[in-house]
Amino acid sequence: METEIVVRNLPELPRDVLMDIFALLEIPDLKRAGSVCSSWCSVYTSLCSRLELYKRPQTPCLLYTSESAADNVACLYSLAEKRVYNLTLPDPPICSRYLIGSSHGWLITADERSELHLLNPITCQQIALPSVITNERVKPVFDDAGTIKEYELWEPKYDVELDCELDDHHKSTHALDKLRDLFYIRAYIFPHPSTRSYIVVLIHSGSQLSFARVGDCKWTLLPRGNDYEDCIYMDGLLYAFTSFGQIDTFDLHSPTITRNRIIGDMKTYTQGRLYVLQAPSGDLLQVHRILELEDTDDKEEEAILVTNSILLYKVDMAAKDLVLINDLHDQVLFLGCNQSQYRSADEFPQLKPNCVYFTDDEAYVWKYKNYCRDIGVINLENNKREEILPQLWCSWPNPIWVTPNLARMNWGCTNR
Repeated sequence: METEIVVRNLPELPRDVLMDIFALLEIPDLKRAGSVCSSWCSVYTSLCSRLELYKRPQTPCLLYTSESAADNVACLYSLAEKRVYNLTLPDPPICSRYLIGSSHGWLITADERSELHLLNPITCQQIALPSVITNERVKPVFDDAGTIKEYELWEPKYDVELDCELDDHHKSTHALDKLRDLFYIRAYIFPHPSTRSYIVVLIHSGSQLSFARVGDCKWTLLPRGNDYEDCIYMDGLLYAFTSFGQIDTFDLHSPTITRNRIIGDMKTYTQGRLYVLQAPSGDLLQVHRILELEDTDDKEEEAILVTNSILLYKVDMAAKDLVLINDLHDQVLFLGCNQSQYRSADEFPQLKPNCVYFTDDEAYVWKYKNYCRDIGVINLENNKREEILPQLWCSWPNPIWVTPNLARMNWGCTNR
């Protein structure tokens, strides 16, 4: 028998005291508190409209979908509470999208027409980014009625030895929903503090870079480099890293954007999936994720790629070398298709120190709904791996780390 507890005449806390308490809560707790009663909801609404009062650092959560949930529902697994929340998101259905990035609480998604959207899964605000056909590498193909029926992808050939783009191009044609398989690799959102604005950066086919600022109606293609794997925005410059160790910088606010190669090759080079981030100390770090093929229990299934180890390096700009770091001490890393990030286990005691939390982000798994996922935690001291959730075989799109954020964004399109 269910027991119903009714609380009457509950003494009200002063509004300013409630505001101080709510400002200390993580967002899942905050949203629950806002649903308790009308007065608490009012405090919650006020706090959302005055986010300068709400500075509580958030624990990253794992966002994924489930076959048992509706097509427009995403599951949000809270590491802080070790529980799952169901989020109903706006169309197009989340289960029909690719997730190609996550930064500052926002997802970057590609729909079935290969168009990109920013989506905040907490506030449900959604913003359409400039159309894919505004990228110089993509041309629309129209039918007799003037409707786009497919896309042409133009990929120039590149001479690695000369480090330059050739005049010759390779052209291929793709269905509206298939272009995203080949074109998108990763995406990032970078705040620009001086203008209180944002920049979205894409790594796309040919490992090239394009970007759009708030207010832009089209993508701007950056000068061609070679084999970019990750990016970071520091001190007003975009740093782009290749799989071969080169580092290029771009000033995205210059009238004429040029590529500046600051490091040609690193003396130390490790083969593996590359991630880049800035440490709390200010040092630039490279993380190399080593993958290996592992056989499955089912002999009819192909071997799968799993994370075998994590190598962490500090970038020595002067020596043009990578310096191996043995451990993270009390720090924690989050890797995947998300923008790589640090957390402190001292500040977030529910996280495991000196550990790396990871999800898979290999582009080829986007195509497979029944592909075994590579999700877990690795302890850098003993290289021991633990699972976060029971294996997500049927989760699609790929699970991704997202840090809850209540902030809203204005992206008014203006001609530049």
